Amino acid sequence: MRRLRNRLAGALLSVLALSLTATGCGGSSEAAPGGGGDSTSSPAGASVANRVEPLAQRPEPRLPVTVPSADGERVTVEAAERIVPLSGSLSEIVFTLGLGDRVVARDVTATFEQAAKLPVVTRGHDVSAESVLSLRPDLVLAETTTGPEEAVDQIRAAGVPVLFVEAAKGLDDVGPRIRAVADALGVPAAGKELTRRSEQRIEAVRGDVPHGEKPRVAFLYLRGSASVYLIGGKDSGAGSLIEAAGAVDAGAASGLDKDFTAITSEALVKAAPDAILVMSKGLESVGGVDGLVKIPGVAQTPAGMDRRIVSVEDGVLLNYGPRTDQVLKSVVAQLYGEDGAK
Repeated sequence: MRRLRNRLAGALLSVLALSLTATGCGGSSEAAPGGGGDSTSSPAGASVANRVEPLAQRPEPRLPVTVPSADGERVTVEAAERIVPLSGSLSEIVFTLGLGDRVVARDVTATFEQAAKLPVVTRGHDVSAESVLSLRPDLVLAETTTGPEEAVDQIRAAGVPVLFVEAAKGLDDVGPRIRAVADALGVPAAGKELTRRSEQRIEAVRGDVPHGEKPRVAFLYLRGSASVYLIGGKDSGAGSLIEAAGAVDAGAASGLDKDFTAITSEALVKAAPDAILVMSKGLESVGGVDGLVKIPGVAQTPAGMDRRIVSVEDGVLLNYGPRTDQVLKSVVAQLYGEDGAK
């Protein structure tokens, strides 16, 4: 989610500058514990489990290690007894590797059950250096999009190793991110095992995708309380997931080269989506499906006319991590129906 928020930053500023609403898109409601839970969004069995599944064998870290950080530095990890992952995705990886008992804090986007009771070290969507340092971590895991930069610099200045992991953009990033975290924690073999398991599960879901004409799916980012309505383009981060579900990214296919663009009737008509992909809290923020089809242009699309909406919990939709197979399975089930019919 943090990578999404950073990709959205420029687009949101532009939209909010034109909005009569003085609020921003921040707030913990973007990834409240428990995910979306919109009762209109998921067919039976299509929701993503609110727990991660650790590897059967708990690994024992072998430290110290020196590993490359995605910001160009080399980071030496002497200990990993008190870990602070600064995104929900990174938290999922640590817990799924079997080292969740070493995590002492969470980002607001870590919404799965095992992490729910951990203290939150973000304010809105920004990292609080003071909150992190008060927990005496021996390792902080961050996305390349984690911010503000001053907070991360303050953590490093206090002598705490900070490892940056390249932000995920698609399914191909699942394995590299898992291995980067596992190597930093001194459990490379577990990283390879989890990568293998994750990739095999994703491929199994892809193998069950119905063949035939590919539906056009538009990814919409919605925050009704802030009057923010955006359609994803080729760099939104959702394209890989949509394509894996056997569909076409309608925004990208319609020529939207930016990551996100303000929704207009013209843009939606050109995209002509057969289905709309949304985050469940975003759907909730506009009043569910009934509210979504009232957004100008939505009702005129095939998706709006058929009320064909695919909704996945905010905290997991674009994580591209150990639960991505479940996300993909949910998207496929909602897109085609449980019987595989379009």
